[in-house]
Amino acid sequence: MERREFVASLVAGGCAGMCVDLTLFPLDTIKTRLQSQQGFYKAGGFRGIYAGVPSAAVGSFPNAAAFFVTYEYTKALLGTGGVFALPHVAPVTHMLAASLGEVVACLIRVPTEVVKQRAQASLSSSTYNILLATLREEIPFSLVQFPLWEYLKTLWSSRQGHTLYSWQSAVCGAVAGAVAALVTTPLDVAKTRIMLAKAGSTTASGNIPLVLYDVWRSRGIAGLFAGSIPRMTFISVGGFIFLGAYEKVRRTLL
Repeated sequence: MERREFVASLVAGGCAGMCVDLTLFPLDTIKTRLQSQQGFYKAGGFRGIYAGVPSAAVGSFPNAAAFFVTYEYTKALLGTGGVFALPHVAPVTHMLAASLGEVVACLIRVPTEVVKQRAQASLSSSTYNILLATLREEIPFSLVQFPLWEYLKTLWSSRQGHTLYSWQSAVCGAVAGAVAALVTTPLDVAKTRIMLAKAGSTTASGNIPLVLYDVWRSRGIAGLFAGSIPRMTFISVGGFIFLGAYEKVRRTLL
């Protein structure tokens, strides 16, 4: 990756992260409270839906910037030659790049997520367990979202015969985000439960299968997919803004 591409990915990713986090923060608060073990209204209901926004604002720029720099660099590195440069292997390349990007971004995201969700629902858990829970939820999400996003862009581009406009990339991002959001909602429920668990409790230990089983036993399938509608709405609209803004700013800088 050339220095110009590095800077473009860094700035574009940071700007995209700020745009989506600040614009859609209330929906994220509602989703968190719907998934809270204490229930939506006891966790705050519709009161103070901007609680925790300062931590989100501080963490969003470096978090998104770190993800996209890692993502673009890994794509470029794997695409220079060998088996990963083959067209039919592209989804695997995108999966690996997105996974590595999430690992790097989570080192920044997790501390701000802890502060944000504690402000949103007023409970606690350890940062280490939340890091593990976040990686287990975010990496599967990215494994679905980014290969699907790249595939939809390639498909649309080939059909119209030229590179997509930024708004078209944004539409692809919205569709990919909605699909990934629905598929990974149970993991997000588990992550939220772990984040909001009292220190020392069984849930706070970070055992995701155990948490999912407990949710299924007490609330059934509906519990596993609690908050799926605001989550899909948030991530779909967020994917439109996030990936559309990223493409627009990056192309402008390049």
